[in-house]
Amino acid sequence: MKLNHLNLCVNDLSEARDFFRDQFNFELLDQKGDAIAVMSDGDGFTLVLSKLRADGEEVQTYPRDFHLGFYVETPAEVDQFYHRLVTAGIATDGGPKKIRDGYTLYFTALGGILFEMTCFIR
Repeated sequence: MKLNHLNLCVNDLSEARDFFRDQFNFELLDQKGDAIAVMSDGDGFTLVLSKLRADGEEVQTYPRDFHLGFYVETPAEVDQFYHRLVTAGIATDGGPKKIRDGYTLYFTALGGILFEMTCFIR
């Protein structure tokens, strides 16, 4: 079994679309106004971004431990990703660290969504 898509609700669709394109190299496949954007990672996974709230409604947040995790092959890829975030002016909670069996970077973006970039150390 393979997970092939995820619908991630976001407060700002344009910001999320640009973030996933610029930081994670997702390709925009289709967009329906300011309501939904369909993106691909180029490896068979589809990310659907949909607007979480209507204009004027209270901004919603995800639960504290909710996060999106990405695995890469080498610690250098984690470092390169960290430097790309810094260059783009995206705040991180500090640089990558050795955590358990991995080399991991945690950061928040898109209004408080927690992200993880990890390379397992073998």
